[in-house]
Amino acid sequence: MTETQAPAEEVTTARRTLLEARDLHVEFTSRGRRARAVDGVNLAVGEGEIVALVGESGCGKTTLARTLLGLEKPTSGTVRYGGEPLKYTSRALKEYRRQVQLVLQDPMGSLNPRHTVYEAVAEGPRIHGLPDEADVVNTALGRAGLRPPERFLLRYPHELSGGQRQRVVIAGALALDPKVLIADEPVASLDASVRGEILALLLRLRDELGLSALVVTHDLGLAWNIADRVAVMYLGRVVESGPVEQVLTAPRHPYTQALLSVLPESPERVVLTGEPPDPTRIPGGCRFHARCQVLASGKAAEAGVDGRCRNEPLNILPAATGAQAACYYAEATG
Repeated sequence: MTETQAPAEEVTTARRTLLEARDLHVEFTSRGRRARAVDGVNLAVGEGEIVALVGESGCGKTTLARTLLGLEKPTSGTVRYGGEPLKYTSRALKEYRRQVQLVLQDPMGSLNPRHTVYEAVAEGPRIHGLPDEADVVNTALGRAGLRPPERFLLRYPHELSGGQRQRVVIAGALALDPKVLIADEPVASLDASVRGEILALLLRLRDELGLSALVVTHDLGLAWNIADRVAVMYLGRVVESGPVEQVLTAPRHPYTQALLSVLPESPERVVLTGEPPDPTRIPGGCRFHARCQVLASGKAAEAGVDGRCRNEPLNILPAATGAQAACYYAEATG
């Protein structure tokens, strides 16, 4: 196998694809060194679908999310919405961000402490010149579970609980009636007792409004509870993807197996050595091979693929809906 990219496959699914990355690359240059933060990603989010993007810190998932939002421009490849390539003019991006909204992990950081709840939720509708502002704000707060809305309109962020603040952030996104939410670690800063409420809210929004979501997280337990499909990212690439139940009950990639092993119900803990490699120095062969427990244990040698793991780059995974893994050992052992 070589690292050359075959034409991106069309996603065959009953759901219409709304948001898509096609052979996406995002590079940053600092002090003459080129960092491949996103290094060839194909990913699709269907209508009414929740996709979890999972990986360690530094794997490129936040850069990918920012690129899907139009906040970063890809070095190569395309972001497509509704089948059309994203345009980067101010007017096109403004319209696009009515359809695709961001929900950040830190509500205190994303809410202005001097603005009331009403002002926070009304900001987007004002920017976009939407009519009936008060009705839009009340409806958005109600959908986000802040009922009755009148109780919250004049409160400030410091007067709310963490869960209420996150609901205000979600209401601010809902006020523009988007089709897709991109949620970056949406419950990471919340108490365990509140996390389930916010996840249940996202599921309810999907069921009642047909909303799609890409949920960026390091937590496979969260992915299990909320996602229809999961994409596992390592060092700028998706290394395994598929229906969440299939991937998380029978993971094929050693990296996914290691991430799952930290969950309480896991029978065996896999301790990964070292940190993810520097994206300015991506290793040859499988990019995970230096930390791979299967290669270290000799199992890859028994399957006759250890040389390929160390030296032969893997193909980039397509945006397919079925389970798939970029791993020579998984291919060899079926």
